[in-house]
Amino acid sequence: MDLHILDHRLRVTSICKNGLVNFTHPLIKLIFLRNRARCKFFSLTETPENYTVVLDEEGFKELQPSEHLLVESSVWLPLNVVSNGNSSSSSQAVGVTKIAKSVIAPLAQQHVSVFMLSTYQTDFILVREKDLAVVINTLEEEFNIYREVGGEYSAVLSQHVHNGFQKNGKEAPQLTVHPLLIPQNQFCVMSLDPDTLPAIATTLIDVLFYSNSPKEGALPSQDLDCIKFFSFSLIDGYVSLVMDTEAQRQFPADLLFTSSSRELWRMVRIGGQPLGFDECGIVAQISQPLADNNISAYYISTFSFDHALVSKPLAADVTGTGTQLYTTEHGVQNFRRGYVLILTNRGHCSPLDKG
Repeated sequence: MDLHILDHRLRVTSICKNGLVNFTHPLIKLIFLRNRARCKFFSLTETPENYTVVLDEEGFKELQPSEHLLVESSVWLPLNVVSNGNSSSSSQAVGVTKIAKSVIAPLAQQHVSVFMLSTYQTDFILVREKDLAVVINTLEEEFNIYREVGGEYSAVLSQHVHNGFQKNGKEAPQLTVHPLLIPQNQFCVMSLDPDTLPAIATTLIDVLFYSNSPKEGALPSQDLDCIKFFSFSLIDGYVSLVMDTEAQRQFPADLLFTSSSRELWRMVRIGGQPLGFDECGIVAQISQPLADNNISAYYISTFSFDHALVSKPLAADVTGTGTQLYTTEHGVQNFRRGYVLILTNRGHCSPLDKG
């Protein structure tokens, strides 16, 4: 398999809901006027707390500094796995797979934090630019690694570095508990021809900017029936949409397309309090049981929480919402059997710590 380091330097940001009015113009420009913005990698995800915006340097220039804008300090690089000659522009959603696991698990063992972004077309595994040498050194035996520069790929050789995250076995891990929330929404993972974006402009703007959402700072409770979640990505000319069935009904059915099975997905939301960007191993522990059981999944990391999507028939086996995931500073210590059940009955993964 080949591992591609894509030619994007990304920033992960968060826009407060009560400050969205300050960013509607640049966001609309990034969505509908991509030639003027020259942004090649753009993702906008609304959750009950905020809007997570992941975008390249050209797109980041469009966001003016503001008290309503939080910016994670690191520059992130997207990785993409290419297997059997298939590129990242497949025609059907497959979600987090064994291929993604083969990247995520080794990185977790080296305590490299990742930020996952699954789209209709592929899975993007974001790593910090400062960790790239460690990433290459960790994955070079499993993958042929290529880096994209100006649209051309060239082979990358290991820099034979030792990362500074090696376990010394002396520190007692601090146990962290991450509760899970399973809302009742049913979600769709869809795409459309980017040339048809003008035809859905009014609807997309209404759903993104004028929908009724929980108040700023309100965290969902464990008994929340539904959750506000809408994700739009425009990456290298491909559009991906993740929305619940209520939002889907607002769009013209003839413009959106999905896989032939038209499956619906249920969500597992990870974290009771906002997650950090330095905690490692969560995505690996989620993707492992899914891949072992050949379960397709989507995983979307946001600025505050992680969100895993699994197909509706499998999610029907999930019972209760009180399951907790136990993690440590350097990864997962253990987790209850109930959490494994949820994982093997879901369909998507996302980095908890962004990793």
